[in-house]
Amino acid sequence: MNTTSSSDSSGNQREAPASTGDRAPMNPGDQAPPGTPGTGEDVCPRCGGSGRLGASDCPECGGSGKVNVGIGGA
Repeated sequence: MNTTSSSDSSGNQREAPASTGDRAPMNPGDQAPPGTPGTGEDVCPRCGGSGRLGASDCPECGGSGKVNVGIGGA
């Protein structure tokens, strides 16, 4: 991930994501990129939120235990 460095009012350095419009990568179980309006996190239905299937990361959520799904809607 690209980062930029800046100083806060007390002179401490802090890093923030670069404002290049990059979004977090999507996992196969995601319906939309994180932060998309009208979506939210839900427990991965394949691993039940554990992030694991046996000894491996869950292929649906990438090991996070969460997927991004549409909420509400018609």
